[in-house]
Amino acid sequence: MRTPEQVRCDFVRQWLDKARKDLAAGAVLLKEEFEDYENVGFHAQQAAEKFIKAFLVRHQIEFPKSHDIALLRQLVARVDPRLAEKLATADALTPYGVEFRYPGDLPSVSRDEGERALRLAEQTRNLIIESLKSYLDAGRPGGGEPGKK
Repeated sequence: MRTPEQVRCDFVRQWLDKARKDLAAGAVLLKEEFEDYENVGFHAQQAAEKFIKAFLVRHQIEFPKSHDIALLRQLVARVDPRLAEKLATADALTPYGVEFRYPGDLPSVSRDEGERALRLAEQTRNLIIESLKSYLDAGRPGGGEPGKK
């Protein structure tokens, strides 16, 4: 049986893994020729959201199913107000989570905007990973591999 600490650690790492994959997907799309910058923004937003949710899981802070980065930052502020403030620029990613995903009157996303979105997601990653460094460096509580009894 896994301990509650092991379950939490495994869950934090799963959130981080999914976030890294979203960041990588955005980077791949940015390199392609078919100019799909809305989806670059979407993956950047998803990455930032998931990095922040990994932090919240680590600190046992419940969060709603939301793509609103500002709302998630308010929850981060309960534990680390300075980190929440440093993450403020990521708020600009929120519209990519929903608004740009569907047809409508919004203008298309430019390559520059896609690049900026990825930079914001990378900045979010760096801030979250830095804040979780000692936790991650400590390894899985009790050792062992995730999912093993």
